[in-house]
Amino acid sequence: MHLHKLTTHNFAFEAGGSLDQLEIVYHTSEREYQQGERVVWLCHALTANSDPLDWWPEMVGDGCCIDPNKDYVVCVNIFGSAYGTAGPRDFGNRDSRIPNQKGYLDFPKFTVRDTARLFTLVREHLGIEQVDLLVGSSIGGFHALEWAIMEGERIRRAAFIATAPRVSPWLSAWMEVQRMALEADPTFHACESLDGGRKGLEAARAISLISYRSFDGYNLTQYETDDDCLFASRAASYERYQGEKLVKRGFDAYSYYYLLHCVDSQNVGRHRGGIKTALAQIKAQTVVIAITSDGLFPPCESSEWAKHIPHAKYYEIESRFGHDGFLLETEQITQIINSLEVKG
Repeated sequence: MHLHKLTTHNFAFEAGGSLDQLEIVYHTSEREYQQGERVVWLCHALTANSDPLDWWPEMVGDGCCIDPNKDYVVCVNIFGSAYGTAGPRDFGNRDSRIPNQKGYLDFPKFTVRDTARLFTLVREHLGIEQVDLLVGSSIGGFHALEWAIMEGERIRRAAFIATAPRVSPWLSAWMEVQRMALEADPTFHACESLDGGRKGLEAARAISLISYRSFDGYNLTQYETDDDCLFASRAASYERYQGEKLVKRGFDAYSYYYLLHCVDSQNVGRHRGGIKTALAQIKAQTVVIAITSDGLFPPCESSEWAKHIPHAKYYEIESRFGHDGFLLETEQITQIINSLEVKG
């Protein structure tokens, strides 16, 4: 996959505020787009980057369900990511000696709909008229749903995996407890450098991992094997490792904080007459995929909203690993995506 950068100007945010100039980072197949070739558009999850070979290698690659050598694959880095597209990192650290200087937390709040508008800017820049397959998982599914409504005539097929058209109170609560962890770090609000809030970020990430997995998932991977164990430590060690891992990947607390707020903005029905009316605007041949053990986007929720997308097919995949099943159960997901047939 090849990395690109696109600069655009005069971007106004849905929640208010604007940027005179912003940079969009995205990846594509390693060739120029040729008019008429099959386009697969991928939407990445919360802390991923725009290179799907990095985070979905069993789904994207040579001979995989999505093959960048056969398909023209596009993935855009979302607003606020630590991996290139405009976000709080661009505003820099605060210097008390400089009046009215903008710090990390002065970046405009952005919404899922704002990022979907970036997709359109990239599509137009590449000269793509039609997307043959749109795939979004988790928070990537938020963006995919929004874009499928926004650009309904241009998307032929869509797969929405472990996601929802509106943030639930349950998911919003998980976002808030992570923001509380960031805010509890005394270095976070100082905004002196991108190291600010580092310990809070590690704690927030550890919290998120609990929501991504399941009771069975932790038992399968973190169960204490020593029958004479005095204090359990495997799960604790795993949580600390995951928190530190995100920091080592180059993520910062300010980007994460803004992304958590973005999750709370998900509502495809806003100013469209509600969820049902908005979903009815999706014209793509659609599959909605839920994961049996997903605690963030449970099947009981997914099966209901899927009914409001015209002719959508609903599937449940078996997994003991909770929400993270969208990353792990690639064989089941591949079978479902391959079952999609283009009409007309």
